[in-house]
Amino acid sequence: MFAAWGLLVHRYRWPILVLAALSLLPSAWLATRAGRFDNNPLPRGTESRRALDLITLELPRRPASFGLILSSGSLAAGAPAFREAVERAIAPLRSDPRVVRLRTPWEGEIPAARSVSRDGRRVLVTVELRGGPGASVAVGAGESGEYADLRARVHSDALVVLPVGGLALDHDFTETARRAIGRAERVIWPVVPPLLVLVFGSVIAAVLPLGVGILGVAGGMAATLALSHVTPVSIYAVNVVSMIGFSVAVDYSLFVVSRFRDELGRHRPPEALARTLATAGRAVFFSGVTVAIGLLGMLVLDVPSLGSMGLAGTAVVTLAVLFALTFLPALLAILGPRVDALRLPFLRPEQSEWSRRAWGGLAAAVMAHPWRVLVPVALGLLLVGSPFLRLRVGASDATALPPTVESRRGEELLRREFAAGGATQVVVVLHHPDGRALGAERIGRAHAVSRWLAGLPGVSRVESLVDLDPRMTLEQYRQLAAAPPALLPPELRAARERTASDRLLVLVASSGLRAGSEAAQELVRTIRRAHPPVEGELLVTGQTALDLDTATALVRRVPLAVGVIMGATYVVLVLLLGSLLLPLKAVVMNLLSISASYGALVWIFQDGHLAAWLGFTPGPIETLTPILMFCVMFGLSMDYEVFLLSRVREEYERTGDNVQAVARSLEVSGRLITGAAAIMAVVFFAFGAADMVPIQAIGIGMGIAVVVDATIVRALLVPATMRLLGNWNWWAPGPLARLHRRVGLGEPD
Repeated sequence: MFAAWGLLVHRYRWPILVLAALSLLPSAWLATRAGRFDNNPLPRGTESRRALDLITLELPRRPASFGLILSSGSLAAGAPAFREAVERAIAPLRSDPRVVRLRTPWEGEIPAARSVSRDGRRVLVTVELRGGPGASVAVGAGESGEYADLRARVHSDALVVLPVGGLALDHDFTETARRAIGRAERVIWPVVPPLLVLVFGSVIAAVLPLGVGILGVAGGMAATLALSHVTPVSIYAVNVVSMIGFSVAVDYSLFVVSRFRDELGRHRPPEALARTLATAGRAVFFSGVTVAIGLLGMLVLDVPSLGSMGLAGTAVVTLAVLFALTFLPALLAILGPRVDALRLPFLRPEQSEWSRRAWGGLAAAVMAHPWRVLVPVALGLLLVGSPFLRLRVGASDATALPPTVESRRGEELLRREFAAGGATQVVVVLHHPDGRALGAERIGRAHAVSRWLAGLPGVSRVESLVDLDPRMTLEQYRQLAAAPPALLPPELRAARERTASDRLLVLVASSGLRAGSEAAQELVRTIRRAHPPVEGELLVTGQTALDLDTATALVRRVPLAVGVIMGATYVVLVLLLGSLLLPLKAVVMNLLSISASYGALVWIFQDGHLAAWLGFTPGPIETLTPILMFCVMFGLSMDYEVFLLSRVREEYERTGDNVQAVARSLEVSGRLITGAAAIMAVVFFAFGAADMVPIQAIGIGMGIAVVVDATIVRALLVPATMRLLGNWNWWAPGPLARLHRRVGLGEPD
């Protein structure tokens, strides 16, 4: 099938080339439409998600808002000059139709004491927007395209202005994630093209993989932007598309171009292209399938943000395979022997005799003493991966941003200088499906829950319908709940509407604990486990509860996702290699290289080694990072396994000698796989230059996995295990052997 496709591409090379080039047009059009990205993943089916859904359904949504801290180095907040400077700074917002209200220490509902800093030289102003998505109670804030424009309108010569709040953080997370791509490109483009020239020794041959990479990433970005208008997409999806798309597209192109050049020495261009796609092309297809399996495994986790990254990654990998099997062969058919044009005389793209002897000698040495290599190397990788056993996870907060970003500076200032700053809010929802939440008995139980919450360690205050005024008695709260809304004063009516409905009562417990800390999580567990008895049900939500439930949901579903990914990959490799044991060995080798990268991840980003060099704040690993890395790395680590083992299979079918097949395959593929791994590692490590911790962690972790897989695993573990297995490497029952002859790698001449 792949050989026939090669002949077909050669015959219709110009139309295929034109169609591939035209695919840039819809990509360019979609690139002009801004995507809608989400920075607040909410797993389905959790208690915190259900509580949020009830709040959204039952209570009116508060307007979207953000805060501004205005600071002076010399003036006190009570000085008339300070107030005048604040009014001048925020005057453009007062006349802006998008702003519905400004709350300052001198007006509105916020008491001055909570809006003035401890040192008396700073004030907090809250900007409420008209309409928009808004946020209910105290659980985060939605994105707003208006935030950046409004923030830019506030400036002062006398005061320092810093933004705070969910809108500011979401905006800066999104912008920093986008900026990471530009930082990575400034590393990739000066390094990858020279590496390609070194591998091929020809400018024309080196340009071809870059063309496939550009087409694949452009199409993947367009697919991601289109997906973002249909379903919430994580802000990290764009970075995943850029990392994976460019690296696999260049890798696949390397193997196709290299094989075509080899075949040109023995066959005419049409036959050379057919044989290239029948071998390297088929390996590219199966490799793409294994990568897509890992990415689609994220859907099993039932976390929308991970699912969106899986879909976006699968789209770019599919496009990379498609262009590697259409656009690239069409170009090769047009170029023919001219693929080696513009050769550099001082470079030898062919495998040198020294390189062949080095790789062959290494393979022979390993296979001469397989146990002496296998045991210490495997134990060494497990030792490197051992720090993963003390992994701590948590959601990204402001510390994931660079220290210079405005919203991070604002959040740190808010926590340090303001009495209400840095308060973690645990939202308790009393749900009564029968619709009598405001009955006298249930108000009494809510009152008891409120007083119990206020007495918990770490809780500074509780806000709810039964906490409006410490002078009010329980009986007065019951009368307030039973009174018709029209008879209540406006302030009391607004307070009741914000925190209660016929089926819902909401209590917000504020704490000085950090949202991602173990103490805050233990507070959530205590409320869920030991709360006073209530009618109906008590649900807990808020940022800490969301983080805790996300981690719990992942732990519960990760075994299923890992099992699906490993099982599906095993089946694909069985069809590719026609063996039952080699795919199992490949899966085990993958787990070893991934474990090493996990250990490095904890050692670097959680323990803080290299923090000064990489410029990040150590802390818990982003909750979604380990499983995201597994799903991506498991497929990508199969890349070199697929290409190496497929070549071993070819040599084994030709010679029937297992030892010779392994040695010969390492000889002929050593230089090429080393070059391909170096390029992929450069792409991943380039994202380690990002100034956002989760992106740094993903880039460096996957770069380490690629290096380990392409060096230690390929050069040491693969030859050792294949020598120990001997001819059992290729054992398969009769039905499977017949199936492999139909769909396997080799094709008859």
